[in-house]
Amino acid sequence: MDEEALNSYREAGRIASEVRRLVPSLVKEGMRIIDICEAVEEAIRQRGAEPAFPCNVGVNEVAAHYTSPIGDLSTVPEGSLVKVDLGVHVQGYIADTAVTICFDNALSDMVMAVEEALDAAISAIEPGKRVSEIGAVIEQVIEGYGYKPIWNLTGHQLGRYVIHAGVSVPNVSRLNHGRFEKGKAYAIEPFATTLDGAGEVMNSPNTYIYRFSRRKKVRSSEAASMLAEIESRYKTLPFTPRWLVDRFGEEKVKTAFRQLIGAKCVTGYPVLVERRGRKVAQAEHTVIVERGGCYVTTA
Repeated sequence: MDEEALNSYREAGRIASEVRRLVPSLVKEGMRIIDICEAVEEAIRQRGAEPAFPCNVGVNEVAAHYTSPIGDLSTVPEGSLVKVDLGVHVQGYIADTAVTICFDNALSDMVMAVEEALDAAISAIEPGKRVSEIGAVIEQVIEGYGYKPIWNLTGHQLGRYVIHAGVSVPNVSRLNHGRFEKGKAYAIEPFATTLDGAGEVMNSPNTYIYRFSRRKKVRSSEAASMLAEIESRYKTLPFTPRWLVDRFGEEKVKTAFRQLIGAKCVTGYPVLVERRGRKVAQAEHTVIVERGGCYVTTA
């Protein structure tokens, strides 16, 4: 990794860490989820960077890929478990981090389980180590607390302007997707659920996060202009139609964006939910693998 890339990764991590530390004081029972999303995204921009993806707010059984759609009225329920997953990029170099806010005292130790699993995984990372060995560490810690890791959610290698680049880092021992490489960046993110949960996620019917997929001729000039804006502004990074309202207005976004979906110019990330509807906790940091270990950019 060259010096420019390393400095950008570190700056993105520093900003992500600052914003993550705001989250526990920001998230309250009864508040609108859209207010959380917009506050996190604006905090990133105020620090001179851009969101690497829309702020994810996963309540209870929602594990990933929920960001508020335009006009979202949903709120944080009492007694809930709230995952806030945020990403920052500086010149395309990404920091990805997450924290769980617990309003259910009975599940506070599930939050401790994913946090301890994350710390243990980070301590075990070194160049050449199999990712399955890190999955085993995560699995052992989570099961030691009496919870179940989610097997089909993984950490992931990061690339420039690419959230999921190459190697996946499992949360269980039985999956092997390669080895850690010196000079590469990875997001490590343990997920856990209760013992009576399925320990896996499935797609819900809802999709609120998208990425640019391909150029294609579309029917309306508004849709064509919107597609050009998406490709220019976000490149291959995920985005939300909510971010397009300032440029195109709410009604045009709703109509023109449907054309882009229909033409498969954009690809969606369905909201992921625990298969049996059980609550989910998450913790996440971004690391760069170095000789003998790794450097945590988001610490």
